Amino acid sequence: MWVSVVIPALNEEEPIGEVVREVIATGIPREVVVVDNGSTDLTAECARNAGARVISAQRGYGRACAAGVAAVSDECDVLVFLDGDGSDVPRFIPALVEPIINGTHDFVIGSRTRGKREPGSMNAQQVFAGHLAGLLIRAFYGVRYTDMSPFRAIRRDSFQTLGMREETYGWNLEMQMKAARTGLRILEVPVDHRRRRGGESKVSGTLRGTFVASFRILTTFLKIAFGK
Repeated sequence: MWVSVVIPALNEEEPIGEVVREVIATGIPREVVVVDNGSTDLTAECARNAGARVISAQRGYGRACAAGVAAVSDECDVLVFLDGDGSDVPRFIPALVEPIINGTHDFVIGSRTRGKREPGSMNAQQVFAGHLAGLLIRAFYGVRYTDMSPFRAIRRDSFQTLGMREETYGWNLEMQMKAARTGLRILEVPVDHRRRRGGESKVSGTLRGTFVASFRILTTFLKIAFGK
C-alpha cells in the first residue's frame, strides 16, 4: 500500500528537518508532504532540504491538513498525520499503519495518554480534554477514545467519506467523531510523546491559544453531535 504522511507546520524551522528525516527513516511512507501554514521563518526550506515535498496553505490547522490531503499522490491508500514540532514519535508509524494495511481497521489513532510521556510534553488540561472528549463520544456513538492526538492514520477512501469541514483546531475531534458516527473500524494504540523540539506551541503555549483552541473544540463537538 502507498502511505502518504502529512505534516502541518507553522514556524517550526528548528524541529521540522529532523521530524521529516525520522519519518523517512521508518521506511514506511512513499511521500512526505509538509504543509507550510503561513510560516515567517525557514520552515519550508528546512523541510524541503530534509526530503519533504512542501506546499503552502492559509492559516488554520484544519486548512493545513486538508491542503495536505489534497496534495498527496493519486496512488495514496493510507494517510498519516503528525505534528511538525517534534513531539510525535515517528517510529510509531508502523504501529498506526499496519492494522490498516492488514485490513483489520480503517482508522488508527495514537494515544499519548496510554503511552510513555516525556515530563512536560502534555499539560493537565490536554490530558483531561482527551479523556472528557472520549467519554462524550462514547456516550453518543459507543466508541471510547482517551486522546485527541494529532498522530493518526486512516484509509484514504474512508477519510473521503467523512466530509471534513473544520478549518482550525477542531479538525482532530471532527475526524474522531465522524469516524465513530459512520461506523469505521477504529483502533487506539499507545504511542510515546516528547516535549516539542523547538518553536512555541500555538495551543498550550499561551493562555489565548488555549482558550481559542478550547472554544473551537467545544463548538466542533456541539455542531457535529447535534447537527450534521
